[in-house]
Amino acid sequence: MLLRAYGMARSLVMYYGVPGKHRRASRLYGEFLKPGDLAFDVGAHVGGRVRVWRGLGARVVAVEPQPDCLRALRLFYGRDGGVTIVPEAVGARPGQAELALSTATPTVSSMSRDWIESVATDSSFARVRWDRSVKVDVTTLDGLIAAHGVPAFCKIDVEGFEADVLAGLSRVVPALSFEYVPSAHEAGLEALRLVERLGAAAGGYVYNYSPVETMRFAAGRWLDAATLERQLERIRPRGRSGDVYARLRH
Repeated sequence: MLLRAYGMARSLVMYYGVPGKHRRASRLYGEFLKPGDLAFDVGAHVGGRVRVWRGLGARVVAVEPQPDCLRALRLFYGRDGGVTIVPEAVGARPGQAELALSTATPTVSSMSRDWIESVATDSSFARVRWDRSVKVDVTTLDGLIAAHGVPAFCKIDVEGFEADVLAGLSRVVPALSFEYVPSAHEAGLEALRLVERLGAAAGGYVYNYSPVETMRFAAGRWLDAATLERQLERIRPRGRSGDVYARLRH
């Protein structure tokens, strides 16, 4: 119980207690969201992005399967009519799956055993333990769109399960992001390929990259997929994880 409390406290400090982070995040996401827009937060965790997006006036569907994180989301946003909390995971098809939980570091709980094996070799994950698991219900992005509408922006941060989430999306969304971890490089490239495939029918996506939780774009201009892939390959030895952002070409 103490370890679970420690893990949640760590997450709350990370997402709510860093000076200046909320302001930077509001500026970044303001490029994608305006008042009244719909946003999907897939892997909402304790709601750090929910807070930012509500401040921008967006309506939010917050999707999170971890029981402890769900309690935090319901405490913070359960009475907010602009937030819909979905207590499920997202994958390629509806059903159920095992979620591997890290009690002390709940930010890295994952449904991808391959991802866990990949990052276990990374020194930054040396102290991480996935010490329990829970069975969770799984929906798809197509299912969420059918229930709530097409989002203006969709964030996918699910610790190596990003490609599985994108495999459950059959239509273009205007903008999205997905997590990239250098020690699981191929998983990130697979997610990029799926996004490219989705965007082909609508003129294609352009991309940028934000190193972990900096809320700043690394590139001074938006890039095509091949250029982004070369950039990710360059930063790979430095272990700079972060988020890839995609938006439709104007």
